[in-house]
Amino acid sequence: MLGEKIGDGTGKVTSRRVLPSQGGGPKMETSFEASGNILGVDETETGTYWSAVRPDGTQYGEGQGIHMGKGGEVATWVGSGVGTVKKDGSVSYRGAVYYQTASAAWSRLNSIASVFEFEVDAQGNSRAQLWEWK
Repeated sequence: MLGEKIGDGTGKVTSRRVLPSQGGGPKMETSFEASGNILGVDETETGTYWSAVRPDGTQYGEGQGIHMGKGGEVATWVGSGVGTVKKDGSVSYRGAVYYQTASAAWSRLNSIASVFEFEVDAQGNSRAQLWEWK
């Protein structure tokens, strides 16, 4: 069950790179930068994920990143999700992310699973929303 919304952000894709597919569908690595808010703390985020096209046309991906809070907070994340490409070239992902931090303001992140919505439009603009998964 979804719990409270714990964060959101907007950003921009900063790079894309085609990866070897190793016999599967096309695989791409994407990096992005974003700014937003997590647990009431304004922050910036840098992340990188790879995604591969599956036989049915959907995508599966895994990623990692770091959040830097305006008060010196730091948290890292790992996550995975599934996505669909829309006719206009945008991509919509849904998945789960897990955090690790030593920052007091974000210590709650260490003990929760979170679920996300991550949208990237055809111009590389991203929007994310994050909820605690209860």
